[in-house]
Formats: sequence, structure tokens, C-alpha cells
Amino acid sequence: MSILDDARPGMNPEIRPQDDLFGHVNGHWLDTEPIPEDRSSWGPFVQLADTAEEQVKAIIEELAAGAESTSADAGEAHKIAALYASFMDERAIEALGLAPARPLIDEVADIADLRGLATFLGRFERVGGSGLFGSYVDTDDRNSDRYLVNVVQGGLGLPDESYYRDDKFAEIRDKYVTYLTDLLTLAEHADPAAAARTVLAIETKLAAGHWERAETRDVQKTYNLTALDELKALAPEFDWHGYTAGLGGTDATIAETCVRQPSYFAHLSQVLTEFPIEQWRDWVLVRVLRASAPYLSDAFVQNNFDFYGRTLNGTPELRARWKRAVALVEGAMGEAVGKEYVARHFPPASKAMMDELVANLLEAYRQSIAQLDWMTDETKERAYEKLATFRPKIGYPDKFRDYSKLQVTADDLLANAQAAAAFETDRELAKIGSPVDRDEWFMLPQTVNAYYNPGTNEICFPAG
Repeated sequence: MSILDDARPGMNPEIRPQDDLFGHVNGHWLDTEPIPEDRSSWGPFVQLADTAEEQVKAIIEELAAGAESTSADAGEAHKIAALYASFMDERAIEALGLAPARPLIDEVADIADLRGLATFLGRFERVGGSGLFGSYVDTDDRNSDRYLVNVVQGGLGLPDESYYRDDKFAEIRDKYVTYLTDLLTLAEHADPAAAARTVLAIETKLAAGHWERAETRDVQKTYNLTALDELKALAPEFDWHGYTAGLGGTDATIAETCVRQPSYFAHLSQVLTEFPIEQWRDWVLVRVLRASAPYLSDAFVQNNFDFYGRTLNGTPELRARWKRAVALVEGAMGEAVGKEYVARHFPPASKAMMDELVANLLEAYRQSIAQLDWMTDETKERAYEKLATFRPKIGYPDKFRDYSKLQVTADDLLANAQAAAAFETDRELAKIGSPVDRDEWFMLPQTVNAYYNPGTNEICFPAG
């Protein structure tokens, strides 16, 4: 029997494997399988993620209903239930309208100068917003025994700098201005059309200093260890002290940082002087509204999705509300949910099988290295040394995260999202100056994915 006689559903036997193996194996499935309306792409990987999502939904709903739990403690179960309920209470969210975002909007109106702008952006980033640049904590690329704050270019509302200069994106830019105008109209701005044009002008200026995508992937060029005095000299118009205090840190937090695109920060400092503060307030207001939109009334949700979902990503339909609620809970208390997921869906036998698989892979690597004729004995010894320190993480962490300091309620969705973001920001900033936690996981147990972290020489296979 030939391979053509053994066709399975999804295969296209009319395509010869020697001409197009991928088309032969997947051709019929590609031609006939519909992409769900709430997805921009589809395949077995996403299908597995959907299955895990359904399993997580069942866990959350049982916890919310007060059903008996095998591993979630009462405090965690109560918080999970409150988070989920706050997202699912559409009637209350509609009744509140823009009100949950008013405190931040009022803070924006009070920004009087560039110092106030930097301080606000720090506070805003702490609760989940984004500003003129991005920041994150990670192990030092060249000293994995310590943590560093990394700062990266940012400040844009479109995917990257090419969207602001390339003629092929002119239509996208026009739709972006329309989106911004509608967003500011919903927020009752006095002149939404003019403010939208201002935002595009500021972002276009910022984008002119951005590195292209290929440059941002250069691990040599993007490693720039920078002392605080050097950081202030690089971008003197930005108040680093005010920003860091607003974020919840101190000068010690940024005593040394890794600046990923130094020339952007020099450019940013110049752009800060080119627009009056009232125009910066329009730009910041858009950041606040965009960050808040998923947690406000349906008009904001739909406006946000229409541009970022339909226009930019080609996704026809907004994801069901329960799916977005599950995403909120997982983002806020993912390991608490993961503890329950593991108890239900990842028995010890599964972990043992994965441990055995990884052990076999490591042995295969050892044998392969031994047989390499192009590698010197000295280099082989270094390879064996790295292999000996390689650490697999299978299924779930040995110790789950403590969420006791996270406070949420069942009747304030946006406040819950902000509280979860602040909790995570504080957790990350506390790493600076602390020993590296090599037991930390960067994916949830229920995640359908895997990763290798070169900084700690580890590979992670979550239970999902």
C-alpha cells in the first residue's frame, strides 16, 4: 500500500508529497476547516488552548458557585469568584459607563508640566497602563545572578514605527484617527477630532526615533548597561525620579538599568520639548482610555475591538464575555487557578512521563556532543558543563504564588484590573537587589506552550 492509499482526514492525496509535503498532509484541512469568528488564526495548537480554556472556565465557575475545591484555599477561591463576577456583571458595568475611569481622567487634567507628566506615567504604569516607553524586570543578560530593570522604546498606538511612515499603511493611519476621535467622543472630550490629530502627530514624532524591528532583535546592540546619572544625561527632559516614585520604586530601583534602544531615549527627551503640556494631556488621556476600555461599558469595548481586533488583526468577532473574564482571572491570579487545574488535569503519572522524556533528551544530547568531530575537547567540556546545569521544569511550580496581598471586589471591574496590575508591579520591583529566584515560572500551569530561558538555562513544559 502506498502513502497515497493511506490518506487520513485533512490530507490531500491529489498533492504529491514530493511536490509539497505540507500541502499533501494538510491540504484538505486548510481548504475546509473554518477559522472561528473570534480568532485571527486557527490550528491544533489553538484548539488545545481552547480546551484548556474550557477546563479553566469550569474551575472558576465551580469556585464562584462555592463548590468543594481540592486545592484552592477559601481566600483564593473568594478572590477568583469576585474577579470573575466583576467581569460578568454586564448590567452594573453598563450603568457605570465612564465613571470607573474618572479618577485617572481627572489626574490627567491636573498634569501641569513635564515633571507631572513623568510622575503620572509612573503611577499609571504601576496599575497596568503604558507610557512613553516600556519597562520590565529580568535577570541581567550578562550576569544571571542579579535582576535589572530594562527600558524599551514605546509610546505608540500602532504596532511599530513603519505604520507611521510607510505609504502602504496610510489607510490604517486614517482609520486610527477615526478610532481615536470616536474614543475621545465617548469620553466627552471638548474637541475630539483635533485631539486625535494631536495624538497622531506626537506618536509620529516618537516613532521617528524608534529602532526598526530587526534592530531590536540584536542582542549585542540592545544590551546597554546604564547608571542612573547616565540615564538622566541620556534623557534629561524626563523626570526619572518622579517616574520611579510613581511606579512604586526608588532611585535604587534604577541605579543601573539596561537601556535597550539608547538613541530612542535621547530622541524622546527632545520630543518632550516640542509639544505644549496641553497636547501631552491629550496623548495621555488616550493612553488612559485605551487601557480602561476593555473594562468599561460596551461602547468602549466595541470601539476598542473594532480597531485593534478587526482592523489590525482581521478578527471578525469579539471573544465571548466568559472568555475575556477567564483571561482577567488568569492574568490576576493565574497560579491560584493553576493549582486547581493541576489537581484535576495533571496526575503524577503525567509528570513522571515528562521527566523521563526530558531525561532521555539530555542523554541524547550528551551522546551527540561526544560524537561531534568539529568540536574541540575543551569546547565539549563546556557543553557538558552547560548540560549538567540545565534545569527542566515540568507541569507546575513546586511553590505556588501567594496572593494574600491582592485585594479585589465583586463590583468594581476596572479597580480589580488595576489592583492586579499593581500587585504584579510591586512583586516585580521587589526583585531588584534580591537573589534570583530560580524556582519562578514565567508561564502558568494551564498554559498550552513551553519556553527556554537562556538567563537561567531552563526549559519549562507547563501541564497544559
